[in-house]
Amino acid sequence: MIAMGSTARSLAGRVGAAARKPYWQRPGPAYLVRRWPDLTATCVATVFFWLSLTPSLVPRPWFLQGLIGGINAAIGYALGVTLSWLFRLLVTRRPSQAVRAHAWQAYFLISPVCAVWLISESAHMQRQLRALQGLPPSLTWHTPMIALITVALWAVLLLLARAVRLGASRLIRLLGRLLPRPAAVGLGLLLSSLAVLFCVQDLVFERGVVDIADRISKATDGGTKEGVTPPASRLVSGGPGSYIRWRDLGFQGRNFAGSVLTSEQITDWTGRDAVDPIRIYAGSAAPEAFAYDEDPVAAQVDLAMKELDRTRAFERDVLAIAGTTGTGWVNANVVEPLEYMHDGNTATVALQYSYLPSWLSFLVDKEKAAHATRELVDAVRARWAALPPDERPRLVVTGESLGAYAVEASYERPGELLDNVDGALLLGPPNFSPISQEIRAHRDPSSPVWRPLYEEGRHFRFAQFPRRDLARPAGPWEEPRVVYLQNASDPVVWWSYDLLLQRPEWLDDPLGPDITPEITWFPFVTFWQTSVDMAVSYGVQAPHGHRYGASPVDGWAAVAPREGWTDADTRRLHEFIASRDTPY
Repeated sequence: MIAMGSTARSLAGRVGAAARKPYWQRPGPAYLVRRWPDLTATCVATVFFWLSLTPSLVPRPWFLQGLIGGINAAIGYALGVTLSWLFRLLVTRRPSQAVRAHAWQAYFLISPVCAVWLISESAHMQRQLRALQGLPPSLTWHTPMIALITVALWAVLLLLARAVRLGASRLIRLLGRLLPRPAAVGLGLLLSSLAVLFCVQDLVFERGVVDIADRISKATDGGTKEGVTPPASRLVSGGPGSYIRWRDLGFQGRNFAGSVLTSEQITDWTGRDAVDPIRIYAGSAAPEAFAYDEDPVAAQVDLAMKELDRTRAFERDVLAIAGTTGTGWVNANVVEPLEYMHDGNTATVALQYSYLPSWLSFLVDKEKAAHATRELVDAVRARWAALPPDERPRLVVTGESLGAYAVEASYERPGELLDNVDGALLLGPPNFSPISQEIRAHRDPSSPVWRPLYEEGRHFRFAQFPRRDLARPAGPWEEPRVVYLQNASDPVVWWSYDLLLQRPEWLDDPLGPDITPEITWFPFVTFWQTSVDMAVSYGVQAPHGHRYGASPVDGWAAVAPREGWTDADTRRLHEFIASRDTPY
């Protein structure tokens, strides 16, 4: 009992001492890196974490909230360290130990209470955003886990930064034995920066993230989705008589070719006579007979053109060039409505430039996407233009996400797009897409950036709710028509490096129809929120986030309807596409 009492008194004494002085002070300047965090930096990091709790474009799960919180806390800590260093540089007087102790005591008392309250408030705002975007209001929001993930990730990033700082200091000390102090500092910082850049870019990103993603994606590209079988139609790549072997189509190419509609399926829905649609797809693995070592894209384009000639695609009513995403995906909800609408008398051609996920293709294959699609567009356009005007099919282009960027990058300006196609349907174009950027920059002043009105809507119109949006403005809508399906809450459309330090226009009044008024821009914070939003942008229902559902039906009805097509036909086809199970 005496021993237990002594232990209890000892523990109480230690707790009391820690409460009186809740920080550790390094004994002297020989300690290059303090073990205890800087108070100013910790306060700034805490504020950045609180700011990360504000809502963004789409609802996010609690574990991603912890991820955002940790990253933003680390950024806030770095800014706080800089402010603290500047203060010490300009003000020589230091606060007393009593002042520091009281400041830390206040921090430990106030910050946990505020954190719990703000996390609870963030759960409420997430529920409001879910209701606004048609999701059930129920939400699991683990307050302790959010705080734990945030603190753990912040601590890891802080330790890494301190390790870099310690290594740089020791390197400068070693160089100081051989060089004058200014030269040693400059060379040491340069070598340290190069070492960090090499580790992050070469070891972590290229040999780590990219290599792992490449191996996983390559294995996936060699597989086939369950239930997808080789096409029986001679009008489809990978089918009988095709120049392209089934195994060379890639995972998404096999989905695209193997799920082709038949004339019977189209007739069953339309009640009219139909023909089998043409679908051409050139995978990234071209047969040896068409492999050009100097320019593999040229081999793919040559192969696609031979397939178009073989299937007599230029004799169809509509010829569609489809830009693909990073994996080579073509949205079935874009292709099938056009085939139903024209009784199968269509041809769609697409080309795979990568098998990597779109986010990784953006980092390593973006220019390849533009180059490959531009080569295909130019080749098809040249063959199409050589035909007599009264024998040409209607030439349209389409693409979603990175595929929309690839299509836009095939033309230098909006006018060139209009001069070279009979219509276009583009879905969720990334922020860096050139034509979208120009339209937003030169939109009519009265229109918001999320629903831009360009040249009074004579050719280009943007829609989130097509039946309503495409009817505006009331003025003439001339051909060729270009329809953009663009959700105000789509983070793919709005993500940009500019978000780091610049308030975006999509936060100006009026806000988009599915954007919560609680949303606010903060430096650095909004960038990481939007980055994470892209990862969960498919977790909502159309037309929100990066989901567009059956809206392509309305888009094609405006851009390239068959003769005699009515609004009632559009509504019926929309309901059918929305209710059926997508083939892949």
